[in-house]
Amino acid sequence: MLKTQHHRWLGLLLWGLITALGSVALARLELSQQREAFETDARIVHRLLSQRVVQHDAVMATLALLQTAPGVSPPEQRLPSLYPQILSVQRRDAGAAWPDERLRVAETLSRALRRPTLAGVDFARGRYQLVLAAEPASFALAMDLRAVVPWSEWPMPPETSPVRVVLQHEGQDWVVQPGRLGEGGWRFDFHKHLAADSQPFHVVAWRQVGWRELPWGWMLAWAGLVAAALSSWLALQRQRAARRRAEELLRLGQVARLNTLGELAAGMAHELNQPLTAVLANTQASARLLDEEPPDMPVIRSAMAQAVEQARRASAVVGRLRRAVERPDLAAQLQPAGLQQAVQNALYLLEPELTRREVVPRLELPTARVVVLAEPVALEQILHNLLMNALQALEQVPARERQLSVSVQAEAGQGRITVTDSGPGMTDEVLARIFEPFFTTRETGLGLGLSLCETLATGMGGSLQAARRAPRGAEFRLLLPLVPGAPESQS
Repeated sequence: MLKTQHHRWLGLLLWGLITALGSVALARLELSQQREAFETDARIVHRLLSQRVVQHDAVMATLALLQTAPGVSPPEQRLPSLYPQILSVQRRDAGAAWPDERLRVAETLSRALRRPTLAGVDFARGRYQLVLAAEPASFALAMDLRAVVPWSEWPMPPETSPVRVVLQHEGQDWVVQPGRLGEGGWRFDFHKHLAADSQPFHVVAWRQVGWRELPWGWMLAWAGLVAAALSSWLALQRQRAARRRAEELLRLGQVARLNTLGELAAGMAHELNQPLTAVLANTQASARLLDEEPPDMPVIRSAMAQAVEQARRASAVVGRLRRAVERPDLAAQLQPAGLQQAVQNALYLLEPELTRREVVPRLELPTARVVVLAEPVALEQILHNLLMNALQALEQVPARERQLSVSVQAEAGQGRITVTDSGPGMTDEVLARIFEPFFTTRETGLGLGLSLCETLATGMGGSLQAARRAPRGAEFRLLLPLVPGAPESQS
Protein backbone atom coordinates (compact mmCIF):
# COMPACT_ATOMS: atom_id res chain seq x y z
CA MET A 1 0.00 0.00 0.00
CA LEU A 2 2.82 2.38 0.84
CA LYS A 3 4.55 1.68 -2.46
CA THR A 4 1.30 2.09 -4.38
CA GLN A 5 0.67 5.43 -2.68
CA HIS A 6 4.26 6.39 -3.44
CA HIS A 7 3.74 5.56 -7.12
CA ARG A 8 0.44 7.47 -7.13
CA TRP A 9 1.98 10.59 -5.60
CA LEU A 10 5.00 10.27 -7.86
CA GLY A 11 2.69 10.03 -10.87
CA LEU A 12 0.73 13.11 -9.78
CA LEU A 13 3.97 15.01 -9.18
CA LEU A 14 5.33 14.03 -12.59
CA TRP A 15 2.02 14.90 -14.25
CA GLY A 16 1.98 18.32 -12.60
CA LEU A 17 5.62 19.00 -13.43
CA ILE A 18 5.48 17.83 -17.06
CA THR A 19 2.12 19.54 -17.62
CA ALA A 20 3.44 22.78 -16.15
CA LEU A 21 6.62 22.67 -18.22
CA GLY A 22 4.70 21.88 -21.41
CA SER A 23 2.09 24.56 -20.70
CA VAL A 24 4.81 27.14 -20.06
CA ALA A 25 6.48 26.15 -23.34
CA LEU A 26 3.16 26.44 -25.22
CA ALA A 27 2.43 29.80 -23.57
CA ARG A 28 5.90 31.12 -24.41
CA LEU A 29 5.50 29.96 -28.01
CA GLU A 30 2.11 31.67 -28.25
CA LEU A 31 3.46 34.87 -26.71
CA SER A 32 6.44 34.79 -29.05
CA GLN A 33 4.12 34.45 -32.04
CA GLN A 34 1.89 37.23 -30.73
CA ARG A 35 4.90 39.52 -30.21
CA GLU A 36 6.25 38.74 -33.66
CA ALA A 37 2.86 39.50 -35.26
CA PHE A 38 2.56 42.71 -33.22
CA GLU A 39 6.02 43.95 -34.19
CA THR A 40 5.36 43.13 -37.84
CA ASP A 41 2.10 45.10 -37.82
CA ALA A 42 3.73 47.99 -35.92
CA ARG A 43 6.57 48.20 -38.44
CA ILE A 44 4.05 48.24 -41.30
CA VAL A 45 2.11 51.03 -39.56
CA HIS A 46 5.29 53.05 -39.14
CA ARG A 47 6.29 52.55 -42.75
CA LEU A 48 2.84 53.56 -44.10
CA LEU A 49 2.65 56.71 -41.95
CA SER A 50 6.25 57.60 -42.80
CA GLN A 51 5.46 57.29 -46.49
CA ARG A 52 2.56 59.72 -46.06
CA VAL A 53 4.51 62.43 -44.24
CA VAL A 54 7.36 62.13 -46.73
CA GLN A 55 4.74 62.54 -49.44
CA HIS A 56 3.63 65.80 -47.80
CA ASP A 57 7.20 67.11 -47.97
CA ALA A 58 7.30 66.22 -51.65
CA VAL A 59 4.01 67.99 -52.30
CA MET A 60 5.28 71.18 -50.69
CA ALA A 61 8.56 71.01 -52.58
CA THR A 62 6.58 70.69 -55.80
CA LEU A 63 4.50 73.73 -54.88
CA ALA A 64 7.66 75.78 -54.36
CA LEU A 65 9.04 74.75 -57.73
CA LEU A 66 5.84 75.21 -59.76
CA GLN A 67 4.45 78.39 -58.21
CA THR A 68 2.81 80.84 -60.56
CA ALA A 69 3.00 84.60 -60.75
CA PRO A 70 0.58 86.68 -58.68
CA GLY A 71 -2.82 87.09 -60.28
CA VAL A 72 -2.69 83.76 -62.13
CA SER A 73 -5.15 81.08 -61.03
CA PRO A 74 -3.24 79.22 -58.30
CA PRO A 75 -2.95 75.48 -59.11
CA GLU A 76 -2.33 74.59 -55.46
CA GLN A 77 -6.02 75.03 -54.70
CA ARG A 78 -6.69 71.81 -56.59
CA LEU A 79 -4.56 69.78 -54.11
CA PRO A 80 -7.42 68.94 -51.65
CA SER A 81 -9.21 67.16 -54.46
CA LEU A 82 -6.11 65.10 -55.19
CA TYR A 83 -5.03 64.46 -51.61
CA PRO A 84 -7.92 63.92 -49.14
CA GLN A 85 -5.64 64.54 -46.15
CA ILE A 86 -5.04 68.16 -47.30
CA LEU A 87 -7.93 70.25 -45.99
CA SER A 88 -6.76 73.58 -47.37
CA VAL A 89 -3.78 75.37 -48.93
CA GLN A 90 -2.72 78.91 -47.98
CA ARG A 91 -0.30 81.08 -49.95
CA ARG A 92 1.59 84.15 -48.84
CA ASP A 93 2.96 86.25 -51.65
CA ALA A 94 5.85 88.66 -51.23
CA GLY A 95 4.84 91.71 -49.25
CA ALA A 96 1.72 90.03 -47.84
CA ALA A 97 1.26 88.84 -44.26
CA TRP A 98 -0.01 85.59 -42.79
CA PRO A 99 -3.38 85.74 -41.07
CA ASP A 100 -2.01 83.72 -38.15
CA GLU A 101 1.10 84.62 -36.17
CA ARG A 102 2.00 80.92 -35.86
CA LEU A 103 2.33 80.72 -39.64
CA ARG A 104 4.75 83.63 -39.66
CA VAL A 105 6.90 82.03 -36.95
CA ALA A 106 6.85 78.70 -38.76
CA GLU A 107 7.86 80.35 -42.06
CA THR A 108 10.83 81.99 -40.36
CA LEU A 109 11.92 78.63 -38.95
CA SER A 110 11.35 76.93 -42.32
CA ARG A 111 13.54 79.49 -44.04
CA ALA A 112 16.30 78.85 -41.52
CA LEU A 113 16.03 75.07 -41.74
CA ARG A 114 15.32 75.02 -45.50
CA ARG A 115 12.54 72.47 -45.10
CA PRO A 116 8.87 72.41 -44.14
CA THR A 117 8.03 72.93 -40.45
CA LEU A 118 5.00 72.56 -38.24
CA ALA A 119 2.95 75.67 -37.68
CA GLY A 120 0.41 74.28 -35.28
CA VAL A 121 -0.61 70.89 -33.96
CA ASP A 122 -4.12 70.34 -32.60
CA PHE A 123 -4.45 66.62 -31.90
CA ALA A 124 -7.72 67.23 -30.06
CA ARG A 125 -9.32 68.13 -33.42
CA GLY A 126 -7.08 65.83 -35.46
CA ARG A 127 -5.44 68.73 -37.31
CA TYR A 128 -2.02 70.18 -37.91
CA GLN A 129 -0.45 72.78 -40.27
CA LEU A 130 2.67 72.49 -42.33
CA VAL A 131 4.55 75.59 -43.65
CA LEU A 132 7.25 75.89 -46.34
CA ALA A 133 9.16 79.15 -46.90
CA ALA A 134 9.86 79.78 -50.59
CA GLU A 135 10.29 82.60 -53.12
CA PRO A 136 8.38 84.46 -54.30
CA ALA A 137 5.54 82.81 -52.29
CA SER A 138 5.37 80.60 -49.21
CA PHE A 139 2.75 77.90 -48.62
CA ALA A 140 0.87 76.41 -45.68
CA LEU A 141 -1.08 73.15 -45.71
CA ALA A 142 -3.83 72.24 -43.23
CA MET A 143 -3.75 68.46 -42.72
CA ASP A 144 -6.46 66.04 -41.54
CA LEU A 145 -4.83 63.34 -39.41
CA ARG A 146 -7.67 60.91 -39.97
CA ALA A 147 -7.18 61.12 -43.73
CA VAL A 148 -3.41 60.93 -43.38
CA VAL A 149 -3.74 57.26 -42.37
CA PRO A 150 -3.76 54.98 -45.45
CA TRP A 151 -6.62 52.77 -44.28
CA SER A 152 -6.75 50.78 -47.49
CA GLU A 153 -3.27 49.43 -46.76
CA TRP A 154 -3.68 49.20 -42.99
CA PRO A 155 -2.46 45.81 -41.67
CA MET A 156 -5.13 45.48 -38.94
CA PRO A 157 -8.89 45.94 -38.67
CA PRO A 158 -8.94 49.29 -36.82
CA GLU A 159 -12.22 48.73 -34.95
CA THR A 160 -11.55 45.21 -33.64
CA SER A 161 -7.79 44.91 -33.47
CA PRO A 162 -6.39 44.59 -29.92
CA VAL A 163 -3.39 46.77 -30.89
CA ARG A 164 -3.55 50.40 -29.78
CA VAL A 165 -1.80 52.88 -32.10
CA VAL A 166 -1.20 56.50 -31.08
CA LEU A 167 0.61 59.47 -32.61
CA GLN A 168 2.36 61.61 -29.99
CA HIS A 169 3.80 65.11 -30.22
CA GLU A 170 4.87 67.36 -27.35
CA GLY A 171 2.46 65.85 -24.83
CA GLN A 172 -0.45 65.53 -27.27
CA ASP A 173 -1.89 62.15 -28.27
CA TRP A 174 -4.01 61.30 -31.25
CA VAL A 175 -5.49 57.83 -31.24
CA VAL A 176 -5.11 56.22 -34.62
CA GLN A 177 -6.50 52.87 -33.48
CA PRO A 178 -8.11 52.34 -30.03
CA GLY A 179 -7.20 48.70 -29.47
CA ARG A 180 -7.87 46.91 -26.18
CA LEU A 181 -5.77 47.44 -23.08
CA GLY A 182 -6.59 45.63 -19.85
CA GLU A 183 -5.02 44.67 -16.57
CA GLY A 184 -2.68 41.73 -16.12
CA GLY A 185 -1.10 39.53 -18.71
CA TRP A 186 1.74 40.60 -20.98
CA ARG A 187 2.28 43.94 -22.72
CA PHE A 188 4.23 44.60 -25.94
CA ASP A 189 5.44 48.10 -26.86
CA PHE A 190 6.66 49.78 -30.05
CA HIS A 191 8.09 53.34 -30.22
CA LYS A 192 9.54 55.02 -33.29
CA HIS A 193 9.69 58.49 -34.93
CA LEU A 194 8.22 59.04 -38.37
CA ALA A 195 10.76 59.29 -41.17
CA ALA A 196 10.27 63.04 -41.78
CA ASP A 197 11.87 65.84 -39.76
CA SER A 198 9.14 68.24 -40.85
CA GLN A 199 6.48 66.17 -39.04
CA PRO A 200 8.30 64.81 -35.98
CA PHE A 201 5.45 62.68 -34.74
CA HIS A 202 6.15 59.67 -32.58
CA VAL A 203 4.38 56.39 -33.43
CA VAL A 204 3.53 54.40 -30.30
CA ALA A 205 1.83 50.98 -30.36
CA TRP A 206 0.76 48.71 -27.49
CA ARG A 207 -0.53 45.17 -27.42
CA GLN A 208 -1.95 43.67 -24.23
CA VAL A 209 -2.11 39.87 -24.24
CA GLY A 210 -4.46 38.67 -21.50
CA TRP A 211 -4.64 35.30 -19.77
CA ARG A 212 -7.64 34.37 -21.88
CA GLU A 213 -5.57 34.56 -25.04
CA LEU A 214 -3.18 31.83 -23.95
CA PRO A 215 -3.56 28.52 -25.81
CA TRP A 216 -5.68 26.86 -23.13
CA GLY A 217 -7.04 24.31 -25.59
CA TRP A 218 -3.55 23.10 -26.47
CA MET A 219 -2.59 23.17 -22.78
CA LEU A 220 -5.58 20.98 -21.88
CA ALA A 221 -4.75 18.64 -24.73
CA TRP A 222 -1.16 18.46 -23.50
CA ALA A 223 -2.33 17.78 -19.94
CA GLY A 224 -4.60 15.00 -21.21
CA LEU A 225 -1.80 13.49 -23.28
CA VAL A 226 0.57 13.57 -20.30
CA ALA A 227 -2.12 12.08 -18.06
CA ALA A 228 -2.74 9.28 -20.55
CA ALA A 229 0.97 8.53 -20.85
CA LEU A 230 1.52 8.55 -17.09
CA SER A 231 -1.62 6.46 -16.53
CA SER A 232 -0.23 3.88 -18.93
CA TRP A 233 3.10 4.01 -17.13
CA LEU A 234 1.43 3.63 -13.71
CA ALA A 235 -0.72 0.78 -15.02
CA LEU A 236 2.43 -0.95 -16.27
CA GLN A 237 4.08 -0.38 -12.89
CA ARG A 238 1.01 -1.81 -11.13
CA GLN A 239 1.09 -4.85 -13.40
CA ARG A 240 4.75 -5.39 -12.65
CA ALA A 241 4.17 -4.88 -8.93
CA ALA A 242 1.24 -7.29 -8.99
CA ARG A 243 3.37 -9.88 -10.79
CA ARG A 244 6.22 -9.46 -8.30
CA ARG A 245 3.73 -9.63 -5.43
CA ALA A 246 2.20 -12.81 -6.84
CA GLU A 247 5.64 -14.37 -7.27
CA GLU A 248 6.60 -13.43 -3.72
CA LEU A 249 3.34 -14.76 -2.32
CA LEU A 250 3.83 -17.96 -4.29
CA ARG A 251 7.31 -18.31 -2.84
CA LEU A 252 6.04 -17.66 0.66
CA GLY A 253 3.19 -20.08 0.07
CA GLN A 254 5.58 -22.79 -1.02
CA VAL A 255 7.78 -22.20 2.01
CA ALA A 256 4.70 -22.14 4.23
CA ARG A 257 3.44 -25.42 2.78
CA LEU A 258 6.81 -27.04 3.32
CA ASN A 259 7.01 -25.76 6.87
CA THR A 260 3.42 -26.80 7.50
CA LEU A 261 4.22 -30.24 6.15
CA GLY A 262 7.18 -30.38 8.49
CA GLU A 263 5.01 -29.32 11.40
CA LEU A 264 2.40 -31.88 10.40
CA ALA A 265 5.01 -34.63 10.08
CA ALA A 266 6.51 -33.70 13.44
CA GLY A 267 3.06 -33.81 14.99
CA MET A 268 2.29 -37.16 13.40
CA ALA A 269 5.58 -38.56 14.60
CA HIS A 270 4.84 -37.29 18.09
CA GLU A 271 1.34 -38.75 18.02
CA LEU A 272 2.29 -42.12 16.49
CA ASN A 273 5.53 -42.88 18.29
CA GLN A 274 3.90 -43.45 21.66
CA PRO A 275 1.25 -45.95 20.48
CA LEU A 276 3.77 -47.69 18.26
CA THR A 277 6.15 -47.98 21.17
CA ALA A 278 3.34 -49.38 23.27
CA VAL A 279 2.45 -51.89 20.55
CA LEU A 280 6.08 -52.93 20.39
CA ALA A 281 6.31 -53.34 24.16
CA ASN A 282 3.01 -55.27 24.38
CA THR A 283 3.86 -57.62 21.56
CA GLN A 284 7.26 -58.34 23.08
CA ALA A 285 5.63 -59.04 26.44
CA SER A 286 3.04 -61.25 24.80
CA ALA A 287 5.76 -63.16 23.06
CA ARG A 288 7.52 -63.75 26.37
CA LEU A 289 4.29 -64.88 28.03
CA LEU A 290 3.51 -67.22 25.21
CA ASP A 291 6.98 -68.72 25.50
CA GLU A 292 6.33 -69.53 29.15
CA GLU A 293 3.04 -71.34 28.56
CA PRO A 294 3.15 -75.13 28.41
CA PRO A 295 1.27 -75.31 25.17
CA ASP A 296 3.48 -75.02 22.16
CA MET A 297 1.97 -72.39 19.95
CA PRO A 298 4.47 -71.82 17.12
CA VAL A 299 1.88 -70.14 14.95
CA ILE A 300 1.06 -67.58 17.63
CA ARG A 301 4.71 -66.93 18.24
CA SER A 302 5.24 -66.43 14.55
CA ALA A 303 2.34 -63.95 14.42
CA MET A 304 3.69 -62.07 17.42
CA ALA A 305 7.11 -61.94 15.81
CA GLN A 306 5.58 -60.54 12.65
CA ALA A 307 3.65 -57.91 14.66
CA VAL A 308 6.89 -56.88 16.37
CA GLU A 309 8.62 -56.63 13.05
CA GLN A 310 5.77 -54.55 11.55
CA ALA A 311 5.74 -52.22 14.55
CA ARG A 312 9.47 -51.69 14.17
CA ARG A 313 9.08 -51.05 10.52
CA ALA A 314 6.28 -48.51 11.18
CA SER A 315 8.47 -46.74 13.71
CA ALA A 316 11.33 -46.65 11.20
CA VAL A 317 9.03 -45.25 8.49
CA VAL A 318 7.81 -42.48 10.80
CA GLY A 319 11.38 -41.67 11.77
CA ARG A 320 12.45 -41.45 8.15
CA LEU A 321 9.47 -39.19 7.34
CA ARG A 322 10.35 -36.88 10.20
CA ARG A 323 13.97 -36.67 9.14
CA ALA A 324 12.95 -36.01 5.53
CA VAL A 325 10.65 -33.07 6.28
CA GLU A 326 12.34 -31.71 9.38
CA ARG A 327 13.24 -27.99 8.97
CA PRO A 328 16.93 -27.10 8.75
CA ASP A 329 18.64 -25.36 11.61
CA LEU A 330 17.59 -21.68 11.37
CA ALA A 331 20.38 -20.56 13.69
CA ALA A 332 22.92 -21.39 10.99
CA GLN A 333 21.13 -19.10 8.50
CA LEU A 334 20.74 -15.94 10.58
CA GLN A 335 21.75 -12.66 8.98
CA PRO A 336 21.10 -8.93 9.58
CA ALA A 337 17.56 -7.93 8.60
CA GLY A 338 15.82 -4.55 8.93
CA LEU A 339 12.47 -4.77 10.71
CA GLN A 340 11.03 -1.61 9.08
CA GLN A 341 11.71 -2.95 5.59
CA ALA A 342 10.33 -6.37 6.50
CA VAL A 343 7.09 -4.77 7.73
CA GLN A 344 6.75 -2.62 4.61
CA ASN A 345 7.42 -5.62 2.35
CA ALA A 346 4.77 -7.69 4.16
CA LEU A 347 2.19 -4.90 3.90
CA TYR A 348 3.03 -4.45 0.23
CA LEU A 349 2.39 -8.14 -0.45
CA LEU A 350 -0.91 -7.97 1.43
CA GLU A 351 -2.06 -4.72 -0.16
CA PRO A 352 -4.90 -6.38 -2.17
CA GLU A 353 -6.16 -8.06 1.03
CA LEU A 354 -6.03 -4.75 2.91
CA THR A 355 -7.92 -2.96 0.15
CA ARG A 356 -10.56 -5.68 -0.11
CA ARG A 357 -11.24 -5.49 3.63
CA GLU A 358 -11.12 -1.65 3.68
CA VAL A 359 -8.31 -1.64 6.23
CA VAL A 360 -5.73 1.16 6.37
CA PRO A 361 -2.85 0.06 8.63
CA ARG A 362 -1.35 2.51 11.09
CA LEU A 363 2.44 2.29 11.20
CA GLU A 364 4.71 3.36 14.04
CA LEU A 365 8.24 3.06 12.67
CA PRO A 366 11.26 4.64 14.36
CA THR A 367 13.55 6.90 12.39
CA ALA A 368 16.64 4.84 13.24
CA ARG A 369 16.87 1.52 11.43
CA VAL A 370 16.20 -1.52 13.66
CA VAL A 371 18.39 -4.42 12.52
CA VAL A 372 17.97 -7.92 13.99
CA LEU A 373 19.51 -11.34 13.39
CA ALA A 374 16.94 -13.41 11.50
CA GLU A 375 16.38 -15.78 8.65
CA PRO A 376 14.69 -13.49 6.05
CA VAL A 377 12.19 -16.03 4.70
CA ALA A 378 11.19 -17.14 8.18
CA LEU A 379 10.75 -13.49 9.26
CA GLU A 380 8.60 -12.76 6.23
CA GLN A 381 6.50 -15.86 6.88
CA ILE A 382 5.88 -14.91 10.52
CA LEU A 383 4.81 -11.37 9.57
CA HIS A 384 2.64 -12.68 6.75
CA ASN A 385 0.85 -15.12 9.08
CA LEU A 386 0.36 -12.54 11.85
CA LEU A 387 -1.06 -9.95 9.46
CA MET A 388 -3.33 -12.46 7.70
CA ASN A 389 -4.65 -13.66 11.07
CA ALA A 390 -5.35 -10.03 12.02
CA LEU A 391 -7.18 -9.39 8.73
CA GLN A 392 -9.26 -12.54 9.15
CA ALA A 393 -10.17 -11.40 12.65
CA LEU A 394 -11.16 -7.93 11.39
CA GLU A 395 -13.61 -9.52 8.94
CA GLN A 396 -15.78 -10.32 11.97
CA VAL A 397 -16.34 -6.63 12.88
CA PRO A 398 -17.96 -3.76 10.89
CA ALA A 399 -15.70 -2.02 8.38
CA ARG A 400 -15.80 1.31 10.23
CA GLU A 401 -14.46 -0.39 13.40
CA ARG A 402 -11.53 -2.16 11.73
CA GLN A 403 -8.14 -1.03 13.01
CA LEU A 404 -4.75 -2.58 12.32
CA SER A 405 -1.55 -1.23 13.87
CA VAL A 406 2.04 -2.31 13.34
CA SER A 407 4.86 -0.86 15.39
CA VAL A 408 8.61 -1.46 15.51
CA GLN A 409 10.81 -0.85 18.55
CA ALA A 410 14.32 -1.62 19.71
CA GLU A 411 14.98 -2.06 23.41
CA ALA A 412 16.87 -4.27 25.85
CA GLY A 413 18.94 -5.90 23.10
CA GLN A 414 15.90 -7.00 21.11
CA GLY A 415 13.93 -5.73 18.17
CA ARG A 416 10.18 -5.94 18.58
CA ILE A 417 7.34 -5.97 16.07
CA THR A 418 3.87 -5.51 17.55
CA VAL A 419 0.75 -6.33 15.52
CA THR A 420 -2.56 -5.27 17.06
CA ASP A 421 -6.08 -5.50 15.69
CA SER A 422 -9.56 -4.47 16.78
CA GLY A 423 -11.11 -7.85 16.05
CA PRO A 424 -13.26 -9.89 18.45
CA GLY A 425 -10.21 -10.85 20.52
CA MET A 426 -9.49 -14.11 22.45
CA THR A 427 -10.88 -15.76 25.53
CA ASP A 428 -8.60 -16.95 28.33
CA GLU A 429 -8.93 -20.52 27.09
CA VAL A 430 -7.97 -19.62 23.53
CA LEU A 431 -5.07 -17.48 24.76
CA ALA A 432 -3.71 -20.37 26.81
CA ARG A 433 -3.71 -22.73 23.81
CA ILE A 434 -3.03 -20.28 20.98
CA PHE A 435 0.39 -21.76 20.08
CA GLU A 436 -0.58 -25.44 20.43
CA PRO A 437 -0.25 -27.50 17.23
CA PHE A 438 -3.60 -28.35 15.62
CA PHE A 439 -5.51 -25.93 17.85
CA THR A 440 -7.70 -23.52 15.87
CA THR A 441 -10.85 -21.45 16.30
CA ARG A 442 -11.66 -21.47 12.59
CA GLU A 443 -13.64 -24.23 10.96
CA THR A 444 -11.28 -24.54 7.99
CA GLY A 445 -8.02 -23.97 9.90
CA LEU A 446 -5.36 -26.61 10.55
CA GLY A 447 -4.10 -24.98 13.73
CA LEU A 448 -0.49 -25.00 12.56
CA GLY A 449 0.09 -21.34 11.53
CA LEU A 450 0.81 -19.77 14.93
CA SER A 451 2.51 -22.92 16.15
CA LEU A 452 4.83 -22.77 13.16
CA CYS A 453 5.45 -19.02 13.74
CA GLU A 454 6.42 -19.66 17.35
CA THR A 455 8.71 -22.48 16.28
CA LEU A 456 10.37 -20.25 13.66
CA ALA A 457 10.77 -17.38 16.14
CA THR A 458 12.32 -19.71 18.72
CA GLY A 459 14.63 -21.18 16.10
CA MET A 460 15.98 -17.68 15.43
CA GLY A 461 16.68 -17.02 19.09
CA GLY A 462 13.57 -14.95 19.63
CA SER A 463 10.03 -15.41 20.86
CA LEU A 464 6.41 -14.84 19.87
CA GLN A 465 3.91 -13.63 22.46
CA ALA A 466 0.15 -13.15 22.38
CA ALA A 467 -2.08 -10.98 24.54
CA ARG A 468 -5.59 -9.62 24.66
CA ARG A 469 -6.07 -5.95 23.78
CA ALA A 470 -8.44 -3.69 25.68
CA PRO A 471 -11.25 -3.09 25.11
CA ARG A 472 -11.29 -5.57 22.25
CA GLY A 473 -8.85 -7.23 19.91
CA ALA A 474 -5.57 -9.11 19.99
CA GLU A 475 -1.90 -8.22 20.16
CA PHE A 476 1.06 -10.30 18.99
CA ARG A 477 4.66 -9.36 19.75
CA LEU A 478 7.60 -10.82 17.85
CA LEU A 479 10.96 -10.35 19.57
CA LEU A 480 14.27 -11.08 17.85
CA PRO A 481 17.85 -10.38 18.97
CA LEU A 482 19.42 -7.18 17.71
CA VAL A 483 22.59 -7.30 15.64
CA PRO A 484 25.51 -6.95 18.10
CA GLY A 485 26.63 -3.33 18.31
CA ALA A 486 23.42 -1.92 16.78
CA PRO A 487 22.04 1.18 18.53
CA GLU A 488 18.95 0.73 20.66
CA SER A 489 16.34 3.37 19.90
CA GLN A 490 12.75 3.53 20.90
CA SER A 491 10.00 4.69 18.56
